[in-house]
Amino acid sequence: MNQSPTPQTQQRPHRKADTPVTTEQLSTQAAHATIDVAALGEQLLGRWTDIRKEARALAGSEALRGTPGLSMDEHRERVFAQLQELANIGSVHRAFPKHLGGDDNHGGSVASFEELVTADPSLQIKAGVQWGLFGCAVLHLGTEEHHNKWLPGIMNLEIPGAFAMTEIGHGSDVASIGTTATYDVETQEFVINTPFKAAWKEYLGNAGIHGKAAVLFAQLITGGVNHGVHAFYVDIRDENGFLPGIGGEDDGLKGGLNGIDNGRLHFSNVRIPRTNLLNRYGDVTADGTYSSPIHSPGRRFFTMLGTLVQGRVSLDGAATAASKMALQIAVTYGNQRRQFNASSDTQEENIMDYQRHQRRLLPRLARTYAASFAHEELLEKFDGVFSGATDTDADRQDLETLAAALKPLSTWDALDTLQEAREACGGAGFIAENRFTALRADLDVYVTFEGDNNVLLQLVGKRLLTDYGQEFRKLDAGVLARYVVKQAENVALHRTGLRSVAQAFADTGDERKSANFFKDEDNQRALLTDRINTLVAEIADALRGVDTKDRAASAAAFNEKQDALISAARAHGELLRWEAFTTALGKTSDAGTRTVLTWLRDVYALTLIEENLDWYLMNGRLSMQRARTLTGYINILLARLRPHAQDLVDAFGYGPEHLRAKIADGGEKERQDEAAEHYRRLRASADAPIDEKVLIAREKAAKKLAQQSARK
Repeated sequence: MNQSPTPQTQQRPHRKADTPVTTEQLSTQAAHATIDVAALGEQLLGRWTDIRKEARALAGSEALRGTPGLSMDEHRERVFAQLQELANIGSVHRAFPKHLGGDDNHGGSVASFEELVTADPSLQIKAGVQWGLFGCAVLHLGTEEHHNKWLPGIMNLEIPGAFAMTEIGHGSDVASIGTTATYDVETQEFVINTPFKAAWKEYLGNAGIHGKAAVLFAQLITGGVNHGVHAFYVDIRDENGFLPGIGGEDDGLKGGLNGIDNGRLHFSNVRIPRTNLLNRYGDVTADGTYSSPIHSPGRRFFTMLGTLVQGRVSLDGAATAASKMALQIAVTYGNQRRQFNASSDTQEENIMDYQRHQRRLLPRLARTYAASFAHEELLEKFDGVFSGATDTDADRQDLETLAAALKPLSTWDALDTLQEAREACGGAGFIAENRFTALRADLDVYVTFEGDNNVLLQLVGKRLLTDYGQEFRKLDAGVLARYVVKQAENVALHRTGLRSVAQAFADTGDERKSANFFKDEDNQRALLTDRINTLVAEIADALRGVDTKDRAASAAAFNEKQDALISAARAHGELLRWEAFTTALGKTSDAGTRTVLTWLRDVYALTLIEENLDWYLMNGRLSMQRARTLTGYINILLARLRPHAQDLVDAFGYGPEHLRAKIADGGEKERQDEAAEHYRRLRASADAPIDEKVLIAREKAAKKLAQQSARK
């Protein structure tokens, strides 16, 4: 599909239609495009711009910055003191009710939390535990009585708390946790027990030292009936240590986030008042009668857990912020660092000019932009649900699916980006003062907490299958029959290679036709969507004939397709990012910025296709001609983007107080300029040594001249 000519091609009517655009020409075109860095920066800040700016300024302050080299104990105490600083100024109270000093601003609250990762990931996570998990569990699962009783102390940090959901024996399988809360009618108390060690609550922030209370998740049992997992408020410590019946251990030194006192808790016949049940979705009367506004136990369970989705939302944003910081450091360094005399005897090459360096950093930059735009959509969806503006069952399910799709991608991407950026900065990237190693260590655990990434993607995959099945239930027999015929035609078309042949025929003689195909927005959408639809359809077809009454057979059949399902879910998350990026292009008013962002969006889409090129070829979605063109065209796009790399990372808006990396503070440029000036002066002086290679060349020339003279 051909696009209309761009302004650049219109300016060159003398160029033959079948003459490929050279890298040099594209670089010239790119130089004519400009980015409005300030406007792009504002666009990236999103709906909660002012709150992000305020939180970012706070994160860059001396009081909240991380301090390298602290021991674990020192780090913990510094972070706890910083937590008190946040509480004192009220910057972490936005999500709480106005009558208690909050702002009822759920999206703004998460936006401000995310910015703390630039100060210290330990601070961001510990603040998230205190106010995002512990505090918001009381807010969302409790009632007004609970709010008035406990939220003021939670908000001002008089009650540091833990979020006691995870158990060492079940991890992501919350529905199967072993801790029980059995109601005693005579005393009107719940009796809490961890009946075996695998039921101990584990990896809990604030549990190691600071926590005085916890929101504990346990199986609610009353009248001999287990009503499933519910949340309870439990005091765990006073000034003398653990309360009777409660024990625990400190998790000690971890691979990262050592400013957080993670620990484990266990309970033995611990009694709490009946009213400590956070009873918004399930209640027990004095006589032990259970009631709930949600009749279905399964739906009730997922509704309760869905109210806690903000942890995944904030991790998605924080991980994306970490990727931005890594790229801003690495690209800044890459634009200053010079290495090797490839094209000049007197000037070394800027390493960002090397294609391989562009390949390492610019596709990850494109991916991070896509993640940033997608996160803003996720945050707006989150705010709509929790503000009540768009709070339906469908909205909540969409929010949960969106968070489960994006959080795995951004947290995995952060580790990948931090590692590649570190390597791209050579040995300097490994020095602690340049932050890559510490950020990667801290971000490592993001991929497994608030839901293991693979488990989350499996949830997304199941949602895709459910939606696929629902679409079929809406169709009548005639439509289904036509669908079966069409599917057979498509299989024949793809597997016989007829579509590939048609593509190759259309592209014959002109590689630009293949490039035009790839840069077309509709074609990008079709390629990304088709892969998801095909994967989901194949999985659904494989599972359709399985007897669901035979649990063993059903589980075995699903297990055989689990990897494919997770691949489909991941591809779905990537498509959501692409769509968010494309939507953002429509909101970009400056023409030059929109041009450059379009190239960046294309890099994101085409590298996804390149990464899965085997699938597109094996399934007949692309011809060999187009496949061969793809990598070259991506490299052309990278050459277009290279002059704009610094502007694109500067638009992230992080200052030296956030990056705190020596290699990004201008020092490298000073060193390079000093070295260049030294050699310039040396060449101009009479003291410059002669290069041995030059001397050898002179001797050869003299010898050759002598031989010619002798022959005469």
